[in-house]
This record gives sequence, C-alpha cells and structure tokens, in this order.
Amino acid sequence: MTYKETLDWMFSQLPMYQQKGIVALNAKLDNIIQFSSYLGNPELKFKSIHIAGTNGKGSSSHMLASILQEAGYKVGLYTSPHLKDFRERIKINGKEVDKDFVKDFIAKHKTFLEYHKLSFFEMTVGMAFTYFAEEKVDIAIVEVGLGGRLDSTNIITPEVSLITNIGLDHTHILGDTLEKIALEKAGIIKPGVPVVISERQPETETIFTLIAKQLRSKIVFADTLDQLEYTTDLLGDYQQNNMRGVVATIQQLEHFKVSEKAISEGLKKVVANTGLMGRWQILQRNPLVVCDTAHNKEGLQWVIPQIAKQPYQKLHIVLGFVSDKDVKGVLKLFPKDAHYYFVRPNISRGMDVDVLQKLAEEEGLSGKAHASVKKGLKKALSKASKDDMIYVGGSTFVVAEVV
Repeated sequence: MTYKETLDWMFSQLPMYQQKGIVALNAKLDNIIQFSSYLGNPELKFKSIHIAGTNGKGSSSHMLASILQEAGYKVGLYTSPHLKDFRERIKINGKEVDKDFVKDFIAKHKTFLEYHKLSFFEMTVGMAFTYFAEEKVDIAIVEVGLGGRLDSTNIITPEVSLITNIGLDHTHILGDTLEKIALEKAGIIKPGVPVVISERQPETETIFTLIAKQLRSKIVFADTLDQLEYTTDLLGDYQQNNMRGVVATIQQLEHFKVSEKAISEGLKKVVANTGLMGRWQILQRNPLVVCDTAHNKEGLQWVIPQIAKQPYQKLHIVLGFVSDKDVKGVLKLFPKDAHYYFVRPNISRGMDVDVLQKLAEEEGLSGKAHASVKKGLKKALSKASKDDMIYVGGSTFVVAEVV
C-alpha cells in the first residue's frame, strides 16, 4: 500500500475517536498490553514523561520536548490529534516520522491488527513506541489521548507525570463532575513516580494528593514555584499556567542535565523546535486572523479574554463545533458584539450549522451559516477591514482546515 492507502485503511477500517466519537473507544488496556507484548514491549526501552489533562496537554508536551532538545537530548514526542498529517503525532526532535515507517509498520503487523481488532489509537501508540525504541530516543514525551487511567498510553512508567488542568470535557466518557474526571486523569500517577499538577483546583486537589500519598509519589503543585522569568513563543496569556507546570516537571526530572539556558531557549523556540500549530496562531495581519484549538469551556475561558485584549475595530468569529460538546454552555462565553460565521468541520461528528446558528441566536449571537469552514473564513475576509480581527475556532477540526 502507498502512504495514502495505508492511512485510508487505518482511518476507515478502524474508527478513531476524533472522527466517530464514543463508539470508537475500547475502554480497557488488554489490547494494548497484548499488542505491546507482541511488539517486544518497546515502551520498556526508553525513558518518558507522561502528560494528562483537559487543556494544555499539547502545549505542555511541546514545551517539554523543546527544552529537552535544547539540552542536547534526542526527544520523542507523541501527541494527538493531528491537524494536517497523521505523522504530526509521532516526532523525534521536531521531525515527523517517515512515511515509509508508517507504511512498513502497518504492512508488517496488519494481520495482527485485523485479527485482534485494535482501535486506531491502540495501533498508533504501538507504532509510536516502536519508533522511539528503534530510534533509541533518550526520552519520549507522551501525551494521553483521552482520560488517563484506561488510555492506551498508560502502559508506560515515566520519570515524571504531569497533569495540566481538569475541566468538564468528554463527560459522557470520563464522568460528569471534576472529581470523577480527576480520578480518571490521576490514573497516570505511578508508584514512586513524582507527579506535577499545573493548576491547583479546589475540587481536585484532595483527590490528587490522596492518590499520590497512597502510591508514595511526590506531588508538586506548580503554583508553589516562584514567579517565572521565562517567556515563550507560544502566544496567549493562558500559556503561563502551562509554563509553570513544565518548569516544575523539568525540576523533578532526575538523570537528565537541563540548564537554565536550555529551559529559557526551549521555551522561546517551541514552534521552531517542534512544529506546533494551532495555539493562538496568527495566520495573517491586516486584518489580524488568529486561530486556536481551544474547544471547551475551560480552554475558551482563557482564550476569549485574550481576544478582548487585541486592538481591532470590528470582531469577526468563524465558529464551528463537534456535536458531542456542551455547545450551549460554551456559547455563553462568546462576545455578543461580534459578527459570526457559523461553520461545520468536515468530519462526521461536526455539528450541523443550522443547529449551531439556532443555539447561538438563543444566546444573543448573530451571524450566518456557511457551507464549509473555508467558505466561512473567505466570507469573513471579504467583510473585514484591515483594522478588524478574525478569530477562527471552536474545534480542533475547524482549525485544521485553515492552518
């Protein structure tokens, strides 16, 4: 199979959560444990840092990778979902996994994958861990896909665990309270392995502290750090919490020499070192066009005030969601004086634009529905003056169509 044929097979035969939703999930570790054993347990052949959380996982993962690259290490990076190309999920020192490796891995193990009916995510975790083992990375930064306790990545024993933030996302899977969701995220805490909590929240602090104590794991709340003197090239004030968690994680990392210079330079060069996209990314100026992958209440509570801080005459918002989100609750956060362009991301879970427009109008948001993300953005660009601002967001999949 060609690379495209390989991806088509992966996406169509084995549904992934990002496309299909809850029907794609296999909420147990049996399959990945069996697959890993079949592959020779590649996760035992490299050191790692494990990252869970509702928001900030991606930014924090890329910050950590950039810092460790600046410190001179060969760094694997596994994240999800991808924006443009599947290979964004698996990188070493910012370079995406080679197409031939993806093709060869699937071809070699296709019989096993089909027979055992592995999920898309289980398959890609095995692929990433095999790649990191074969390439002999010094350390891999591994981002949880969903939750933590039963996530396929949770077969590693990391050097440090990092939990970024807890919010009410994927409640139909993880639970309908912050406490229940925290229990799932806390599943990545391993016996004797230090855990860092980026953001202290009263609903979750006791849970994390109790579980860490039971497992005799040192727990560090990043808000106890002194004021940071570092800056980052990732735009948006909301990155401050992520930076604190990242720096605290580096401080807990033993057996690796990471200088102050490596931390400083790594945080300044996250995009250059890792290729991260979609976090307060400026697509153009005059008019200013910004996109961001924030897609739930907790993430947008940080992003929307950032929009308000920008200088502009008029605000245009190109907005789309997936249908399994608390869209009505999220819409309450958006400014009523903006002009909206309602769009549907091009996936099966994309929310119908007419439904979105109706929900938005109930919240006092006015605008028109458009047939696609690109048509919505094109219309916004035609209406905006050079002193206006256009924000594109609501879903990772909306952003994926414009970056």
